[in-house]
Parts: sequence; C-alpha cells; structure tokens
Amino acid sequence: MKEEIGNEELAPALVITITLIGGLLRVFLIGNKGMWLDETFSVWLANHTVVDMLQWIVKIDQHPPLYYLLLHYWVALQGDTPYYARLLSALFGAGTIPIIYLIGKRLSGLVIGLAAALLLALSPFHIYHGQEARMYTLLTFNAAVAIYALVRLLTDSRALKPIGSQFREYLRAWRTAGPVEAEPKEEFSYKDKAPNQTGWRAWSSRHRWLPIRAVETDLAWVAFIVFSAATVLTHNTAVFFPLAVNIFVLGLMFFQWIRKSGARPAFQAPSIWNWVKAQIGILLLWGPWIFFFFKQASAVYQKFWIPEPTWDSVAQVFRSFLNASAPGQASQVVVMWIMCALLFLGLIYYRRKRSIFLLLAALFATPFLGELIVSTYRPIFYGRTLIWTTIPLFLLLAAGIAQLRFRFLVIVVLGSLGVNYLFSVGDYYRFFQKEDWSSAAGYVANFVEEDDLILFNSNFVVIPFDYYFEPYEKQYSLQVVKRGVPLDLFDDGVLEPEMTANDIPGLISLLSRYDRVWLVYSHDSYTDPMGLIPQTVASQRQLIRTRDFNGGQVQLYGIP
Repeated sequence: MKEEIGNEELAPALVITITLIGGLLRVFLIGNKGMWLDETFSVWLANHTVVDMLQWIVKIDQHPPLYYLLLHYWVALQGDTPYYARLLSALFGAGTIPIIYLIGKRLSGLVIGLAAALLLALSPFHIYHGQEARMYTLLTFNAAVAIYALVRLLTDSRALKPIGSQFREYLRAWRTAGPVEAEPKEEFSYKDKAPNQTGWRAWSSRHRWLPIRAVETDLAWVAFIVFSAATVLTHNTAVFFPLAVNIFVLGLMFFQWIRKSGARPAFQAPSIWNWVKAQIGILLLWGPWIFFFFKQASAVYQKFWIPEPTWDSVAQVFRSFLNASAPGQASQVVVMWIMCALLFLGLIYYRRKRSIFLLLAALFATPFLGELIVSTYRPIFYGRTLIWTTIPLFLLLAAGIAQLRFRFLVIVVLGSLGVNYLFSVGDYYRFFQKEDWSSAAGYVANFVEEDDLILFNSNFVVIPFDYYFEPYEKQYSLQVVKRGVPLDLFDDGVLEPEMTANDIPGLISLLSRYDRVWLVYSHDSYTDPMGLIPQTVASQRQLIRTRDFNGGQVQLYGIP
C-alpha cells in the first residue's frame, strides 16, 4: 500500500480492540432470547453422563461428540442457563478473530489481517451463531487454527525436515548442560551462587532452554493435525475440510514436481512423507468416530429434514455470509454489488500470488460444491454447516479492501461495511425471535391439573418444553404424564417419527385413559404433515383453550 494504516507496534493493540468489540457483541443480551429446540437439545445431552451422552448421540443425533463433550464440562462448572450455555459459543467465536488476523497477516500482510479480523468481529452471521448453544463457532475456531498452522507450514522451508526433528533437537539441547563460563573478573558473580541453588531453580539451571522458535515448525504440524481432527469431530460435513486441504497441497506438490525451476512460489509444499504422516495422525485421532460417522451418514441418507437446495437458497446462503441485508431491496442490491466488487478486487490482488488464491478457493469451493453434489442424493446443503468457509471468503474480501491502496479509501470502505453490519446486528438484537418455549411451558404450568396428559406431536420437542417446564414441576410438585406421538423418544429411542393413519388407534387408546389432554403442537410439517394428531384428539375430546407461541401452539382438550 502507498499509505499504511498501522504498523507492527500498533497492530497488537488494534487486534485486541477488535477482538474485544467482537466479544462484546457476542455476549451482549446473550441470555435474553429463548432457547430454541436445537439449543435445548445440546444442553439436554450435556447434562447426561459421558457414556449416556455418547449413546444418545449415536442413536438419535447427526453430529460428532466434541462440542457436546466440551459443553458437558462447561455446564457442570457454569450451569445450563441460556447465558452460560451460550457463552461457550461466544468465547470460541471471539477467539477466532485473532486467528483470522494471524492467517491474513501471514498470507499477505498486516492490513489484510486487520481487515479480515474486523469483518469477522462485526459479521451478523457469526454474531448470531456466537449467541447459540450449538457447535458452529467451535467448528469455525478449529478450522481457523488448522488453516493458520497449514499456512505456517506452507511458508516455512523447515517443513521439509522430518516431523519431530525439532522436538528431538530441543530435547537433546535441554538435556545438555549449559556452556562453561569464563571466570568473571568483576566482584559479583552469579556463577559463584549457582552451587547454592536448590529445588526447581537448581534443576532449571542444569538445563539449556532454547527459544520456542526452535520448535515452531513441529508445533505447527501438531496444531494442524490436532485441529484438523477437531474440525471433523465437531461437525460431520467438515469432512470436506481435509478434502479441500489435500486437493490443494497435493496439487501444489504435483505442480512443483513438474516445474522444478522458475520464480519462487508464495507457498512451498511440505515433503510427501511429512504430509502422509500428518494425514495418518488426523485419521488416528478421528478413527474412534469413523464407524459412527458412517452410521449417522446412513441414517441421514435414509431420511432427513433439510429441503433440496435451489438457486435461491444457495444465493441466500451467500448473501448471509456477505450480509447483504440492509433495510430495503435497493440497499441489498447496493451492498451485494459492493461486496462483489471487493471480491473482484481481491482476485486482482492475488493475480501474482495465485497459490494463495488457489488455497482460499479450495477452502471455500470444495465444501460448498461438495454439499451441493451430495444434495443431489440426499439434501445436506445448509448455510450454518458452511460457516467455516467464511474464513477464506473474508480473507479474499480483505484483499479486495487492501487493493484500494490508499488509507482514506480503505477506512471509508471498512467504515461503510462496519456500519452496515452494525445496523443488521442491531435489528437482530431488537427484532429476531427464537422459539418461545418459555411461554408454552409457563402457560401449561399455569392451568395444568394433576394427572393431565401432555402430548407432543414431535417427540423431540419435549426437550425444549421440559427445559422450561421442569422448574415448575419441582417448585409446585406438578404430577403430569408426558408422551410423544406416535412414539415416545425416551421409551422408543426414535427421533421424530412421522404420524400415519396406522397410529390413530393407538392414540385413541391412550386418550381414553385421561380426562384432560394437552397437545403441544410444533414442527408438524415434518412429523405430522396431514394434521392427524389434532384431528384425532378433537374427535375424542372438546377443545377448551388454546395459546399460540413463537414456534407452535398449545391446546387443552377435555371431556364435554
């Protein structure tokens, strides 16, 4: 750039400030919105023992266990209120901000790192998921650390040395006593006092401690292996992460093999044996879950709720990543054009650094296209599962901003985007509503009588209902019976079975044993598309009262 926005001395303070702003936006009003179905499911799993949790995950869930394990220990320490349950996600979301700065700085310099960090800190898409008790910010954090480790390896000539060689040299030096000093001529000598040292001071003085830079390449290998495995253990669709990385690195190796001379590329491929060892390490860490991964994938292939992707849904995911959501259709178009222009400028910025652009393209396009290809067989394309692909996207946007070159233009564009982001975040705080299970549970608790039957058309929704209803049960000693229809989740272990005409006689038999019946009706498009449950209950009992809530409806039936 002709004019630098900051310098190396100012950068740490800027990164800390951006991270604090991003963290505050993620914790602001974090406990005010109700816990929706998936969030309460996370808490429900986390409150089980580890063994029971793993059994339930394999039986009814479609995700790996890493997030649930972390949440298990987190709620054991902090509690499972909405604030504390979501705080773990907010911390991982804020922790990703300095990581993307380090990636951008390592790839292309200070300005790109700072711009990418600011985009991530203010992104409404990331703030929303940072206030949700789900695994998506952990997924982004793990992928970001793995990408940073990979970038370090690709820009470090020492990555050609065998993995572990630095650790061995460090250990050898550590075991070697320090060099003998010449007798000092001064009156004071710390050497004279060394024999008098005892305990850990004496133990430390007998060893040579090298700077951490002596092992930074091996540490990068360890970080890449561990966090790549952690990425695929956070979400099953993250299998596209190692696929994207291998496509790029193996392609880089092949290119450098056939072109052994010429200009030095931005990246230097690691040795093939080091790369094979790293992939084996990732496989070993992921290995205990591979069998269950295929079992969950098979269940998803048989039946899943995500609709088939359309051009509109794909475009909507892309718009949500870029936050083309300013009020008014005209404003959305303007923002999209600005974002597309910045992406084009990012392409221009990397025209002479094609290897960097190809890395970013592989990290973004492989999972994006991969989910679309799989969706031709069974739809899995979903914006939140692709949240980690915003890392390369924001880096490309940051490169486009850096291409503007002049400090004034960079500040104006970043300021405009920041204002747009903050307006959207403000709308999220004020207007966005999650499912209101608190109102549903409170309404039932207010009018329920002893031995009432509470039915759930989707047996899954008993979990968010109980999250808010159980405190009433304990406080007022409420005695009720809760059942999922047509099958109960806890008795049968089947998640969200669909109601059919064959299940009607069993429901009528159940209703005959109770005078008063509550029906908590939610997510019916998937579990009761023909509306058989309310029709059957209405044929046996008279509707007494009803209450709508955001996410469904509560109905009370009694004997006429």
